[in-house]
Amino acid sequence: MNDKNRLYAGAAIGLAAAAALGFGAARLTAPAPSEPQSAETSAAPTDAVAIDDTGIRTSEIVVAPAASGEIDAAIPASATVEATPDAEAVLTARAAGTVTRILKRIGDPVRVGETVALVESRDASAIVADRSVASARVTLASRQLARERSLLAQGVSPRADYETAQANLAVAQADARRANAAAGAVRVAGDGRSVAVVTPIGGRITAAPANLGQYVAAETELFRVADPRRLQITASLPPADASRVRAGDRVELTTSDGLTLEGRVRSATGVVDPETRAATVIVTPTAGGSTLVPGQLVQARVFASGGATRDGVMVPQDAVQTIGSRTVVFVRTPGGFKAQSVQIGSRSGGLVAIASGLKAGTPIATTNAFLLKAELGKESAE
Repeated sequence: MNDKNRLYAGAAIGLAAAAALGFGAARLTAPAPSEPQSAETSAAPTDAVAIDDTGIRTSEIVVAPAASGEIDAAIPASATVEATPDAEAVLTARAAGTVTRILKRIGDPVRVGETVALVESRDASAIVADRSVASARVTLASRQLARERSLLAQGVSPRADYETAQANLAVAQADARRANAAAGAVRVAGDGRSVAVVTPIGGRITAAPANLGQYVAAETELFRVADPRRLQITASLPPADASRVRAGDRVELTTSDGLTLEGRVRSATGVVDPETRAATVIVTPTAGGSTLVPGQLVQARVFASGGATRDGVMVPQDAVQTIGSRTVVFVRTPGGFKAQSVQIGSRSGGLVAIASGLKAGTPIATTNAFLLKAELGKESAE
């Protein structure tokens, strides 16, 4: 190898060494690559919503401390005024016939046992005839028994004839009682050919579909009588709320014209109507019931003693939000708000009782809290 070749070989070796030293220096001085953040950490949800005072004012979010005190579990319900079962009667003809007299009209007052109309009926005539025959048989059997008793005492007639006379009298008396009961059941009038339509309760005539000269079948409705002084109110409650109602609970009734009345829960059916999907509670008005009429609609607030909260924490209903399976309120923080999980109790009049998770006096978002829930959902989506 000549000198020129040795020179070329030395230059190539020098260049290779310089390249190796430069790559090593670059590896030593390069910043260490950052470890990839786990998907679980980057997607971890947060309960904090960052918002400043200006944003709070712009969004019209109201912040107020959670109040302490008592809350009555007032359950709102729609209700209907009805006559009590023993304060309304349907008057019918006890036998088929023709209406010959109408003694009362709609709105007229009636007393217990008063005759409202007369229906002339062949059945009534037959019943009266049967009653007369049965009475005559009793008279005949009584006389025969008296004669057999006298003959037995004289020793003329055997004792068997006396006992037969006794049996005949007993049979005649039973037949007479049957005939009298039949006459009383159809309410046979004094003329012997009509049946009387009699009211079993006092009150007023509320319906009178009967017409003079009309032929009616047995048990046809002719009049309806109601006593407006004896009323009850039927309220329909959600099944979940009805379980908290107790007999004697106070009820506040409001009529369509704004009149407020007081009442008490008399009883609850304890079952859910399959059509309305509501439970029925019976309310008895305790004051001002004379201003109500059957069929009137009223609004009721049932103060259920089974759901009252004492010395609890109350927040407005708008402050309580649902995020997934959690029920939360938004607590004020220096940087905005934080969703805090709570357990709620009863609701009443726009207030919610907080059973646990929140202390009285804690500042929370009370109005437009749903905006914070929406912002929190948007951050989670991002």
